[in-house]
Amino acid sequence: MVEPDVDLYAEPEPGRLNPGRLWAGGVATAVVAALVVIAGVYIARGILGIPVLAPKAAGSFGSSVTAVYAAVAAAGALLATGLLHILLLETPRPLSFFTWITALADLILVVAPFSQPASLPSKVFTAVINLVAGVAVISLLTGVAHGAMQPGSPRPVPGPGVTPDPRRPPGSRPPG
Repeated sequence: MVEPDVDLYAEPEPGRLNPGRLWAGGVATAVVAALVVIAGVYIARGILGIPVLAPKAAGSFGSSVTAVYAAVAAAGALLATGLLHILLLETPRPLSFFTWITALADLILVVAPFSQPASLPSKVFTAVINLVAGVAVISLLTGVAHGAMQPGSPRPVPGPGVTPDPRRPPGSRPPG
């Protein structure tokens, strides 16, 4: 069997998205986001004695609010995966848009605790947990996007009897 000639100067076909890899990475990122919240609450409450999300009497892991907080972080990671999926399919420079959108959302989540009636250490540590979870989601999903994109292959050079490439001047031959 004869392999077609390959024009090294032709533009590659756009890469194709592997949605299974993207969403598997998104689910793994959601687990990481939830664990960041649980670890952050444990460090704040159990080690530093800062009453994050519940009164001090609630214990090292807080109350059921901790589970809700972790679930919301996981849901946010899945929402970010959906956003990334849409951007990868429809926008130029999707990772630039994704990074800007998620970084601005993270900024909102970092400053939000300061509008709540709580002690300053509790506000600061909640902001730190939100920052770490947000940075984890952004960095992990950016890496997942790279892994979910399958590069396109070079276009084959037309052979005899095939319409020539309109980008090449008539009578020219491919290099090689």
